[in-house]
Amino acid sequence: MVEMEQAWKKAIQAALKSPSSSTSINLDSSIKSNGVLPSPDVLSLLPKTLESLSLANCRLSSLRNFPSLPSLRYLNLSDNRISNGLDALVIAELKGLKILDLANNRIATVEEVAVLKGLEGIESLDLYECPVTRVPGYREKVFEAVSSLKFLDKVDKEGNERPESDEDEEEEEEDEDNVQGEEEEGEEEADDEGVEEADGELVDGEEDDGDGDENEEEDEDGEIDDGVTNEDEVNSNGVPHKRKREA
Repeated sequence: MVEMEQAWKKAIQAALKSPSSSTSINLDSSIKSNGVLPSPDVLSLLPKTLESLSLANCRLSSLRNFPSLPSLRYLNLSDNRISNGLDALVIAELKGLKILDLANNRIATVEEVAVLKGLEGIESLDLYECPVTRVPGYREKVFEAVSSLKFLDKVDKEGNERPESDEDEEEEEEDEDNVQGEEEEGEEEADDEGVEEADGELVDGEEDDGDGDENEEEDEDGEIDDGVTNEDEVNSNGVPHKRKREA
């Protein structure tokens, strides 16, 4: 338990180093928790000025001890294991909350969702891939239970899609930046490989030239030796004499 508390503390402290941490913190996948949030002491590290908080894919099954964040407008709890206990968000008095993402959790009944009516300002709720979406008349029942809702699963009562929020645009920009960064790294690696290949060819060429020069010198020496042998004959006394050339 202590180790998990320390893990949460380190993750939050690391996120606080971001220039935008006073208003936006993303802890997606940073913690693989034992199902619960850390103690209030650790959660008190989160700035009260926070407007956007993302805790996606942290293996949360309970929202107990959720901190009071009066300025919070966007909360992402998708890809967790939450099945009930959404009243913890009401107890935290998240009066400014407008957008709540609970996609891919284990919420199975409309009654579990109905407690969110205590968040009077909530306008957009995402329950995509939760078991409750298979309840007959699901959309009508949720809209009726949480009267402040304008969008459910990013679609309004008439089937019109919700305009992208600032948080959605920021996430898309981050994805594009990551893709662009990967492409640039790939191009740099390709350039480095090209330079290495070019250097290798240059070295090989220099070695070939050196071998060629040596061969040429050997050939010239060979021609000189042959000329002496053909031009001068050695008599029986070991004294060379000129061989008469044919007319």
